[in-house]
Formats: sequence, structure tokens, C-alpha cells
Amino acid sequence: MIRPQVNHVKPALALAATALLTGGALTGCSGGDEAAKDYPAWHNTQVNAVSRATTGGGVAAATSMRPDGSLETVALDLATGRRLWAHPATMVGRLPGMGVQAPATVETGGGQAAVVALDPAADRKGATLVARDARTGQQKWVRPVRSTFGPQRCGPYVCVSEDTALSSARVVVLDPRDGAVKWRLPGIAEVEWSDTSKVVLLRLASHPVLEARTIKDGKTVWQLPIEQALGPGVDLSGGWAFGATGDKIIGYVAPYTNPQTKETSTFGLFSARLTDGAVDWMRPSVVRVYPSGNPAYAPVVRPVDEQGQYGGFARLDAETGRVLGQITPTQVPGTGWWLAFPPEMNKLGFLKRDAPGSVFDLSTGEPTPVSGATGWSFCVTDPKPLPLRGMTPGFYSIAALCEFDLATGKRRDSSSAPPSWFTGGQNGWRLWRDEKGALHAVNDGTATTPGMYG
Repeated sequence: MIRPQVNHVKPALALAATALLTGGALTGCSGGDEAAKDYPAWHNTQVNAVSRATTGGGVAAATSMRPDGSLETVALDLATGRRLWAHPATMVGRLPGMGVQAPATVETGGGQAAVVALDPAADRKGATLVARDARTGQQKWVRPVRSTFGPQRCGPYVCVSEDTALSSARVVVLDPRDGAVKWRLPGIAEVEWSDTSKVVLLRLASHPVLEARTIKDGKTVWQLPIEQALGPGVDLSGGWAFGATGDKIIGYVAPYTNPQTKETSTFGLFSARLTDGAVDWMRPSVVRVYPSGNPAYAPVVRPVDEQGQYGGFARLDAETGRVLGQITPTQVPGTGWWLAFPPEMNKLGFLKRDAPGSVFDLSTGEPTPVSGATGWSFCVTDPKPLPLRGMTPGFYSIAALCEFDLATGKRRDSSSAPPSWFTGGQNGWRLWRDEKGALHAVNDGTATTPGMYG
């Protein structure tokens, strides 16, 4: 049975999830990288970006919301932030917990790239998958679709789950240059990692499977049932997140409580080798805190015992799964706080809005002075759903982070870029949206790493 009610990135549900963990409010956060004046940087306030940004061929692309509640695909020059073109966009078949889809930006050779996105269909039934030249916006090819979770880059190709609402659901792998089908796969799947020769997919089913396939022809390289990594009883309805660094892919499956049986599904973190899918390490029964680093880069978790009681907080080494530092349950200061991490994620702060908070050294577990300490947390703790016109309600924009003074609980008027664990890095560039939807970028030479949203 396909179980499509998934919330993999969970920008919409992050705050609800964190409130569940504390009986009050919990949020994870980490350090700030200065957007130094020596680095090329820009900001574009003419967009209201509601998705993450993708890059390729010197172009950044994102899904933006217009004042009337409609969506559009926007392409910006990566070097300057100048708007290049925009076209109407839509979502058909995507589920609110998944957040607003980003366009797929795929390099096509010779420094060129294609931006692939969903346009509204002329007859208002379904949508049209359209590939455009990343820089000029000139249309390259189109493909009608009835329902989809949206396009994704998979190595040199585009992967799309089609007919997601039907039993005929399938994944098609397309050439971004002409839209030709390279290979197909039955069922629904999401791309979690890819390079020029291989793609790792999460097959969405009642017994989900992580599997690697060759990019050229789709032949299976390895398969890893998620229940083999975490144990029986996995249910993707609670959400998931994946990331890869080096030779490993790290996955997180969130808990889901069945409303009928009241039973909670199996959850936790695990690591598998990209070469053969062998499980390297696992951390069952831990929940990821929000916001926090991608599971493959600076994961912060909270353990849960068999009675459903939450423990302290732990920063894990994504390479080994070992605990790098932790705060015990007795050190957690009651309720009414949000997590905030100061710059290098070596400390953990408890932020209380407009009131003094507290800070702990993650390596020693000891309290440290709060005076002068700062940390990053969600700018808004009660986000409102996007007023999308003619689409399924319940979508939220990608969250924005702000820097706070932990001694006063007040927001700092800071020009710093959010921390790299949040933004990630794409060939030296880091892109993020602020709380008003404006897009920002800095080219500080950051290594290519996954951010909170992949």
C-alpha cells in the first residue's frame, strides 16, 4: 500500500513537532557565520521566496508567491541576484507537509543549465512540467502531468514522480535537454542523493526502501529496507529527512502516532554506505530538533524512552553516530523556551523571548555565562500558512532564522548570514530567505554541504 501522507522536510510542521518535545516549545538552532564585507553578497527584496533555492549554470531558482496568492518560478543571476525571468507555477498532488516545491535546476553542459518546474495547465486540469533555459527562460520542452510531488535533479537528469494519486504512480527519469525518458520505475520515490553515475531513492511504501540505481539505465545497485536499519514498525507519515557527506548517507525517520491505535511508529537516525548500502551505525528512538543541521551535518537529537519521556539533548557525530556532547534532562530549564545555538554549535542555548535564558557547553555539559551570548532561532514561532490561491491549504514557507541575545531574549539587529548548517553550501554560495521572503546570498567559499532543508 502506498502511504503518501509524508512530511519529509517539514517546514510546516517543525514548530508543532518541537512543542511536542517539551510540553512547551522547543527549537534547535546553531551558530552564525559572518557575511563578511570582503565576500560577494547580494539580497533581492523583489521576490517572496517560499521554497528553498536551487542553483546551476550561474543561476539560482526558487518558487515565489505573488501578492495575489499565486506562485511563480523565479530565476536570478547567482553572481548579482538580478532577476532574470519568472513564469507562473503551481502544485498538483503535492502534500502540505512536504512544503512548497523548489524548481529543479540541472546543468546541461557547456556552463548551461535548465530550470524545470510545474506550470499551470491551460485547461486547469493537472499541470505541465516545463524545462526552460536557466538564463534566458526560453522554453525547451513540456510534459503534461496529472499529479506529482514535483521535479528533482538526479545527477545529470530530472526525476519526477507522476500520477502520485493513482495506482499507476511511477517515477520517470528525463533528459533535461529534450525531455526524453531515460528510464522508469513503478511506484513513488524521492531523490535523496545523486552524482553523475548513481542516484539514491527513497521508495515510498508501507515498507519503505532506500535504494541506489545507476543513472544511465536505472539498474539496481543496492537496496536497504528502512526497517532493516531501524527495526519493524516504520511509518513515513511522521516525516523524514536525508543527507549525504563523504561516503555515507544519513537518514532520519520521525515518529508517527496512529490516531486509531495510539501506537507510535519506529523512529530514529541511521547511516548507510553509499557504495553498498551497508548500515554503518544507528540511533533508534531519537527525535531531531528543529531547526537544526541536516542529519548528515551537525545533527542534534533528543532521546525518547519506552514510556515516551523525553531526555536531554545530544549533538552527534554524523560520521560515527557517537555523542559529541550532551545536556542531561535535569539541566533542561522547565518550559517556555526555544533552542538557540551560538556560532560554532559548541554550545546549546535556551532562549526565552524578552527574558534571560541560559547556555550550556555541549562538550562538558556545564552551564556557561549568558551575558554576551547569542544564538540563532526561528524568527517567528507561530508561522501562518501561506494564503495560496486555488491550491490545497496548509502549506508554509521555508522557515527563516534570526539571531538573538540570550541574556535578554531580544532579537539582534544583525547583518550576519545565518549559520552554514542551516543554509548549506552550493559551490561556495550560501542562499537563504529572510522572514519577509527576500532572498539573500553570500559567496564565502563554504564547502558544498547539505543544509537543514537538504
